[in-house]
Amino acid sequence: MSKILLESPVFNFEAAVQAAAYGVDRLELCSNFPEGGETPSAGMLKILKSELELPIFVMIRPRGGDFAYNQKELMVMKRDIEILGELGADGFVFGVLDIHGKVNTNACESLIRTAGGKPCTFHRAFDASANLFDSLEDIISCKFERILTSGGKNSVAEGMSTLVELMNKAKDRISLMPGGGTQPEQVQVLRETGFLRDVHASCKKTAESQNQFINQSLSFSGSPVDFSSRLVVDQEIVNQFLAVLS
Repeated sequence: MSKILLESPVFNFEAAVQAAAYGVDRLELCSNFPEGGETPSAGMLKILKSELELPIFVMIRPRGGDFAYNQKELMVMKRDIEILGELGADGFVFGVLDIHGKVNTNACESLIRTAGGKPCTFHRAFDASANLFDSLEDIISCKFERILTSGGKNSVAEGMSTLVELMNKAKDRISLMPGGGTQPEQVQVLRETGFLRDVHASCKKTAESQNQFINQSLSFSGSPVDFSSRLVVDQEIVNQFLAVLS
């Protein structure tokens, strides 16, 4: 059996470098953690590609909210794929639905063509779709290499039974990559399907800011922002995943 790969989403330079140093196999580079991930900056990708050797897949998501994009937003996504591809992105992560919750196969196929043969992952827009099993077949037909999913629930723990069912239905036609609060102890259950190829886990923790002054009453949006900490990668959690994946 080939090695099961550990992918970690990262939202800043520090976390990306840590994940690489701790032994993560692949990065999913994103911005805007509170929105669940959006397209990262070109500058971030360019610097990381000059610093790191592991594959970096980039999120292609022009905004938060739903996954039904208009034509101008799809144009932005295509241009981001072109620009980030030129800067060395090893793969792309995106997903497009229509207003009825079905996979927008025309849009997805167009974006995959723009990726020019680089592997593409359909992200957790899958979990927001109206019928996971119909969506599975649509995504396979579009030629995605993998689907990031929690089985249609808030976490892998909640969606485990559906995730196992999806993996058994997909078999070797596509990789069903568990993601969403994934825990090391869940890996063995999914491995028993015989179809587990990738695991997506943030392995994150918060690190305290070194700033000597923090304005505790300041927020730049309607949602409270904690200026006293930032998201980094926990080496102990990475080690736990690597141990069960080996």
